[in-house]
Amino acid sequence: MTAPHAVIIAGGRGERLGGLRKADLRIGGMRLVDRVANGLGDLASPLMISVGPSDDGRGTRAGSIRVTDLAAPVGGPMAGLAAAVASLQARGIIDGVLVSVTVDTPFLPRDFCAVMVAALGDDAAALAAWGDDFYPPNAAWRIAALATLPDRVLQGRAPKSLKALQEALGARQVDWSGGHASNPFVNLNTPADLVALGRIARG
Repeated sequence: MTAPHAVIIAGGRGERLGGLRKADLRIGGMRLVDRVANGLGDLASPLMISVGPSDDGRGTRAGSIRVTDLAAPVGGPMAGLAAAVASLQARGIIDGVLVSVTVDTPFLPRDFCAVMVAALGDDAAALAAWGDDFYPPNAAWRIAALATLPDRVLQGRAPKSLKALQEALGARQVDWSGGHASNPFVNLNTPADLVALGRIARG
């Protein structure tokens, strides 16, 4: 199986964290961007990290490339995904699989990519779930199914969220609750989350 391409979505402003860049925050002594990257396994090189239009160059890592969120009416994870697709297209890559993950998911399963790509099969998209909770940015995508996404985002014609995009693509949900004792997709949004996740990491 050909290794998937991957993008870590890291363009958020961290407003509930006082404007701190999530990628550079440390959980268990390791930056979030490094924890997530280390959990992705074998990938097609280079790993992409999506950043905001006003990014100052922090939050990246050796061996990765920065892809800047498209300046468009739709922001957030959708802009990061579209930026990754545009970067692939600029390099002549129009087929294969793209895996997306958020930078604030410090306990991403080590087999995340392998399981998501296998579950994708011939479908256009697959997203991670934990029982009734679902995580649209943590997903696998057919690159060909996203061929028009960058233009649609720039023109303001894209779905308003990754959830809406996945619904349009008929994405399947991959439930991880059967194989993990705790939710591996808990994420970091507030200072209280930072403290709680740090305790989990130390434990």
